[in-house]
Amino acid sequence: MSPAHGLPRWADLLLLPAVCLAVALAAAGTVVALVGQDPLEVMLVLVSGALGSPRGISYTLYYATTFIFTGLAVSVAFHGGLFNIGGEGQAILGGLGTGLAALWLSPSLPAWLMLPIMLLAGALFGMAWAAIPAYLQAYRGSHVVITTIMFNFIASSLLVYLLVHQLRPAGTMAVESRAFAESARLPSMRDALGWLGLDWPTSPLNLSLLLALLACWLVYLFLWRTRAGYHLRVVGASPAAARYAGIGPQRQVMLAMAISGALAGLVGMNEIAGVSGRLLLEFVSGAGFTGIAVALMGRNHPLGIVFASVLFGALFQGGAEVAFEVRGFSRNMVVMLQGFIVLFSGAMVYVIAPALAWLLARLAVMGRRQHAAPAAGA
Repeated sequence: MSPAHGLPRWADLLLLPAVCLAVALAAAGTVVALVGQDPLEVMLVLVSGALGSPRGISYTLYYATTFIFTGLAVSVAFHGGLFNIGGEGQAILGGLGTGLAALWLSPSLPAWLMLPIMLLAGALFGMAWAAIPAYLQAYRGSHVVITTIMFNFIASSLLVYLLVHQLRPAGTMAVESRAFAESARLPSMRDALGWLGLDWPTSPLNLSLLLALLACWLVYLFLWRTRAGYHLRVVGASPAAARYAGIGPQRQVMLAMAISGALAGLVGMNEIAGVSGRLLLEFVSGAGFTGIAVALMGRNHPLGIVFASVLFGALFQGGAEVAFEVRGFSRNMVVMLQGFIVLFSGAMVYVIAPALAWLLARLAVMGRRQHAAPAAGA
C-alpha cells in the first residue's frame, strides 16, 4: 500500500498518474475552449506532431532523454528524503565538465576513449556541484532546497562568465565555444540505425537515449536491489529510525545528492556531445525544473519516469507543432498545459488520491459481495 494515500502499489504507480493526467487534460481542454479554440483539434495536432511520424517520434525521444536524466536526479534525492531543486545547476556544471573535456582532449584522442572521458567528466562535475549543498545540509543544517536553488543561479552565472570571457573564440559574437573535434561527437540515432541497414529521419536523437535507459535500470538496481539503496530509502522514510538502526543519515544525504548530481550532469551527453558539438549558453533550458514534474508524475520510480519523460517530450514536440499548425494557438498555451500536468501530478494528487482510494475500496467491497452471493445461495 502507498503510505501517503492508502492506494495499492500498482494503483499508486500506474492508475493515479493516469487519472491525474486525464484530469489535467480535461482542465486544459476547458481553458482552450474558453479562449475560442477547439480542444479536440488541438489534441489531435499535438499527438500527431509528437507521435504521428518517425521524425516526430525522434524529437519526442530526444527531449525525453534529457528529462529522464533530470527526473532520475530528483527521484534519487527524494528517496533519500531530500528535495533537490538544483538539477538545473547540476546539469549546467555537468555540461561544462563534458564540454571542457571535449575542448581540451578531443583533438588528440579517438572517439572510443574521448566519449567515456566526457561522460565521466560530466558526472563528476554534476556530482561535485551537488556535494556542496549536500554537505551544508548534512553537517551544517542548511536546507537543501534553499541551497540548491541558489546554486542554480551561481552555475548559470559561471557558465556565462566562462563562455563570454574564456571559451568564446576571438572575433565571434556568438556566446558559445569553438566546435569540438569529431571524436567528441556522439553518433546520432540515424547513423546508428544506418549501420544496421535501417533508414531513420534526421533529428537530434542520438545514442544518449540508450545511456538514459541504462541509467534507469542502474538506479532501479541500486535503490531496490542493494543494501546501500535500502539504507538510503530508510533514511528517506525516517531519519530517526535509520539512526536507531545504526545507519548514519549524514552519509546517506551525501550519497543521495552525489548520485543525483551525477545523473543531472549526464544531460550534457545528450545536448552537447549528441547535438550541438560545442558548449552553448542555454543547452539546459529549464530541463532541471521539468525533471521535478517528471519525477512527481512518474511516482519517483525509474519506469514511471521513462513514461513521464516521454509524455513531456511529446508535449514539447507536439506543442511546437500545435503552435505552428493551429491558428491563434500560441506556445504559451502549451506551457499552460504543462503547468496543469505539474499541478495535478504534484499538489492536486493529494486531493485526487484519497478519492481514488475510496473508489477502489468500494469496488473491492462490491466485488467481494458479488463473489459471496452465489456461494451463499449454494
